[in-house]
Amino acid sequence: MLPSIHLLSPTALFVFTLFALAACADLYKTLGVSRSASDSDIKTAYKKLSKKYHPDKKGGDEAKFVEVARAYEVLSDPEKRSIYDRHGEEGLKQHENGGGGFQNPFDMFQSFFGGGRPRDEVRRGPTSVSEFEVPLAAMYTGQNIDFMINKKILCDHCRGSGAASDSHIKPCKGCEGRGVKITRQQVFPGMFAQSQTTCDECGGRGKVVTKTCPHCQGAKVLQHTQHYTLEIEKGISEGYEVIFEGEGDESPDWEAGDVVLRVRSKREEGGFRRKETSLYWRETIGVDEALLGFERNLTHLDGHTVHIQRTGVTQPGYVQQIEGEGMPVFDQEGMFGDLFIEYNVILPSTISKSARTKLVEAFQRPRGKDEL
Repeated sequence: MLPSIHLLSPTALFVFTLFALAACADLYKTLGVSRSASDSDIKTAYKKLSKKYHPDKKGGDEAKFVEVARAYEVLSDPEKRSIYDRHGEEGLKQHENGGGGFQNPFDMFQSFFGGGRPRDEVRRGPTSVSEFEVPLAAMYTGQNIDFMINKKILCDHCRGSGAASDSHIKPCKGCEGRGVKITRQQVFPGMFAQSQTTCDECGGRGKVVTKTCPHCQGAKVLQHTQHYTLEIEKGISEGYEVIFEGEGDESPDWEAGDVVLRVRSKREEGGFRRKETSLYWRETIGVDEALLGFERNLTHLDGHTVHIQRTGVTQPGYVQQIEGEGMPVFDQEGMFGDLFIEYNVILPSTISKSARTKLVEAFQRPRGKDEL
């Protein structure tokens, strides 16, 4: 939930100017819905887009926020929508000039999301939370990863009614459309107790289906595989939550909940390891390299080369710190943590004659301070 909303524009004139610009766009395209979209589709689209573009939110866009508000105001009003469908913007302007007017988009947003829960608003469905593993390189460079989710959606034929058509939905005879049955029971002579129970014939809905939908067989929902794209920003933390609002299972009994992905890096054997903004790497060297020094190139997560060099004796387990070669710092462009390289020294079972000679010569020659 966003914080309480205040009008950001310096004057109401600015907002109305944006509304005038919004009027030039196709209102259905603005909300990303078809011309046959239901009231529920339009409401869901407005909810997603108004949150996405709200100026108080990072990456918000006030112009688009106003366009979305304008489109929702028209398409959610049966009279205005009918005028727009038949006569377009010109017909709508004449209607509004006659006293219809349009609302302030920020007041509309506040009314939609705040001020208590409307009595006719359906309850919200469950939120799905899942662990989502990605390569550490994706968290280092920032990537878009495509994935699929299997979920339930409202049947596109019956729109969740379960009936073959609207004419096949009738008032329940068991409760006369009330959804409850009222029974009377005599307690004493001349005295009766009245009780109310949910109708067992319609399940409390007050309506029954006389012919089921041939597409969903009356189930009201269908299994569907939906494609999504996960946008991974550079340096996001382990367990960072990405929320896909309103993308949970659909049902005629509730408003779809959210899908939440907790992003974590995969454990890759022999690869880089991460702790917050630091990266760790285990490098294996031979005994001659441990004693005499060496130079190597290490390929980093994004493919660039890190040059590592040791000129002195390297003890087993020694950790070398290289500044600025760790993970990017999230939301701080150009800032990086450090890379820590732990050296593992392999001792040979035997030493060749040439290696022995090389080592003897190395220990007999004078060594500088950096080699001690």
